[in-house]
Amino acid sequence: MTEFSEPRHTEPHLSESSGIRDFVFGFGDGINTSLGIAAGVGGADVSSNIIILAALVGMFTGAKAMAVQNYLAVKTHRELLKSEIAREEWEIENKPDVERKEIEDIYIAKGFSGKELETIVNKITSDKKVWLDTMLTEELKLNVEVLGSPLKSAFRMFGAFLLGGILPIIPFFFGHGYTPIVIAVGMSLTASFLVGAVKSRMAKTSILKGGLEMAGLGTGIALLGFGIGKELGNIGIISF
Repeated sequence: MTEFSEPRHTEPHLSESSGIRDFVFGFGDGINTSLGIAAGVGGADVSSNIIILAALVGMFTGAKAMAVQNYLAVKTHRELLKSEIAREEWEIENKPDVERKEIEDIYIAKGFSGKELETIVNKITSDKKVWLDTMLTEELKLNVEVLGSPLKSAFRMFGAFLLGGILPIIPFFFGHGYTPIVIAVGMSLTASFLVGAVKSRMAKTSILKGGLEMAGLGTGIALLGFGIGKELGNIGIISF
């Protein structure tokens, strides 16, 4: 009976993952976008006001683009899953013998047989919702709840992107030259490491590895942006 109840037990954890996913990707992309712009424009040795303006424009543009993209992706995926759910519901209603046999095959593959197998199959097929849930999770490996709401996902992505994006910009409100760039990189790497560590802890993977991966992405983007901005400034393509 333990095997039968397990899919329903794990659903709350799966449904929470959409929010975690939106925050991690939005926050990480926000930091990396603003940091790349700030480091790139700052590398051209321009005033802090210009850096702030460029980073803010990039931050809001990126947040909007990511929110729209996330909305469409989640909406499309949900529609595909719902079409699969509708097809499975139709088959349960119109081909119950075939669907029952599929349930049997699933639990035979898990090692059940005889009276125990018959009890499990009878229990599952006696409740159409349980039957449908079992077919979705065991046969099709689907769970529409893991995606979350398209609109909520879009707003979460937008907010997380702005939250991450503002961090690298803050130092430029209080300083000029390369000092704000160094502070922005330090703040961004620290925040990225913490988010990566939290994500890895929830996924039960290496906290250190997860933190370093996210922080490493920020470092690479900052160095690339700074190098491009510095070179363009040196050759006179960008000058203020």
